[in-house]
Amino acid sequence: MSASPLLETRSLTVSIAGKCVCRNFDLVLDPGSCIGVLGSNGVGKTTLLHSLAGLRPVDTGEIFLGGIVLKELPRRRIAQQLGLLMQQQEDSLPATVLETALIGRHPHIDFWRWESHNDVNLARRALKLVGLDGLEQRAQTQLSGGERRRLAIATILTQDPQVFLLDEPTHQLDPHHQLALLAHFTSLSHSRERAVIMSLHDANLAARFCDQVLMLFGDGELLFGNLEEILTAENLSRLYQTTVIPVDWPGGTAYLPI
Repeated sequence: MSASPLLETRSLTVSIAGKCVCRNFDLVLDPGSCIGVLGSNGVGKTTLLHSLAGLRPVDTGEIFLGGIVLKELPRRRIAQQLGLLMQQQEDSLPATVLETALIGRHPHIDFWRWESHNDVNLARRALKLVGLDGLEQRAQTQLSGGERRRLAIATILTQDPQVFLLDEPTHQLDPHHQLALLAHFTSLSHSRERAVIMSLHDANLAARFCDQVLMLFGDGELLFGNLEEILTAENLSRLYQTTVIPVDWPGGTAYLPI
């Protein structure tokens, strides 16, 4: 018998404030998948990710995590398998950079136990990967906006779930860190049997790092499928209600709004 998908939805309908985000959405998320979620501001990308994480109820349909209905799982079990990078992080706690990254290990640690040396090493490796090594003892409140975003990414990397739900992971990041960190998540999905779903505003990042694309148009309408089928200038023009043209370059095709 084949293994269950990491995450699955069946006939999923999600809405917020009377507005339908998606209708009858079927998804099978296998190891190695990287899905880019595209759509205009306010269309419901964040709402969908929060619903997939079990943080808000859905209208109809079911979500399965590792073959088990999500709403039947305890939150600690969900957090061991699924990590959500919020669009906006709450970072007012008086904690150091290292202490904040170690929060990612809490779902994996028994109650009343401290982090192990392995947990600390995982956090240090994640901080080094996002370029925050050497700042482990700095208060997180003293970091810049971009550094705080990279710390949030380091925390979810320290959590090491099987499914990463990333809400605008490139927010506040410079181009160097955008490319480096998205490449790392793609590498994780391919080499360590993880899967990634991430909302993006830049279709060119989806073209470079994703193998599937979900477009949310509003009123429940969506397009979902392989990158080559869905990510076209015609679809992008309709999605963003502005003319988008394809531009060939040595790395493939880029999309330019005009």
